[in-house]
Amino acid sequence: MRIWIKNGRVIDPGRFEGVADILIENGQIAELIPEGEKNNSPKAAEYNQDRVINARNLLVVPGLIDMHVHLREPGQEYKETIETGTMAAAAGGFTAVCCMPNTQPANDCAQVTRFIAEKACKCGHAAVYPVGAMTMGLKGKLLAEYGDMKEAGAIAVSDDGHPVADSQVMRRALEYARGIGLPVISHCEEASLSCGVMNEGPVSTKMGLAGIPNAAESIMVMRDIALCALTKSSLHIAHVSTRESIDALRAAKKKGILVTAETAPHYFTITDESVFGYNTHAKMNPPLRNSQDLKAVRKGLADGTIDVIATDHAPHSVMEKQIEFDLAANGITGLETALPLGLALVSDGVLTLTALIEKMAVNPAKIIGLSRKITPGAPADLTIIDREEKFTYIATNGYSKSKNSPFDGWEFTGRAAYTISGGRITYERMNTVDG
Repeated sequence: MRIWIKNGRVIDPGRFEGVADILIENGQIAELIPEGEKNNSPKAAEYNQDRVINARNLLVVPGLIDMHVHLREPGQEYKETIETGTMAAAAGGFTAVCCMPNTQPANDCAQVTRFIAEKACKCGHAAVYPVGAMTMGLKGKLLAEYGDMKEAGAIAVSDDGHPVADSQVMRRALEYARGIGLPVISHCEEASLSCGVMNEGPVSTKMGLAGIPNAAESIMVMRDIALCALTKSSLHIAHVSTRESIDALRAAKKKGILVTAETAPHYFTITDESVFGYNTHAKMNPPLRNSQDLKAVRKGLADGTIDVIATDHAPHSVMEKQIEFDLAANGITGLETALPLGLALVSDGVLTLTALIEKMAVNPAKIIGLSRKITPGAPADLTIIDREEKFTYIATNGYSKSKNSPFDGWEFTGRAAYTISGGRITYERMNTVDG
């Protein structure tokens, strides 16, 4: 189906900003027609009988990419499936997601990678890019077959959910991945310091819960930066949450070390005080930190130290969350709340709108070897955003199979109105008006 997006405010960082029409045909952008040039378009008249989206007062941006999600399939379909996870992604404005390898079995071989890719082609509502395991079984011992997984569709390797404790194994992983052109996504955690269940500090003391110090993350961030410099490999640090980690990343970037980093919306929005009441929907790894860390994360986003906003979408069932805090699973859902939480950064003056788009679309694409731009001939991956719509997020009404969100009941301003992936409308708000 051909699609004509009319009168949207198009923001394509570094290339174009202004009111324009976009014509989509055969999964690609056929034309970008700035407002003052519409009468000169040779093709515009041909689109009168096709799907028309009235994007007046809406933003049209390169399709958002979430480079850190857990789709749980294969093996834990009671939590999430590729179908339900990508439905949630599309509803959140994401045209593509990168799924982590801690499935059951782990995505440590071409067969599992291929299963995920083929299943996503059949029932996905967003493009799915599998992340292969760094080591066999995510055990941190033997390297997986990166070449085979890349051929089957893997776009990166990671042992996310499990740190690679052996520095020699981590070094070899970086070297192997560099040799075949795959980025490494590192879960930075010193396991011997991570024996607690929440952030170490006054809140954990008041609640009588074992704490996890900032050093549990930052020590491994510093180690992996050193290995990145040693191997001259590209390294991406996942879910950064502490001020010490951000300081190390900032210093590394000044030295020209090839390291990038992401944080998640919960780390720039809420603190460990959300755990009060033994709220298991605020339990995650890394844990929510204190207000000083939150400020550092926001500063890191503002000055470019943190390149990417990713959700770390981690769905769990009721039986894994509505239990004692110590025993509850780590993780929250995030695909349907990331965009409004990111837009709140713009409202707060932390990021410009262009910078937000870079961190949620352009930069993730660069890191995993894709392109996100709004230009003729480019893939038609677009997110159309209504910045003014006010809504209350109700987790039980969400598309994700699991409902473990600390933002349940929150009021937001701004959300996706349409999501277009590969030239196909994969999500549209019911209250939008076309024509």
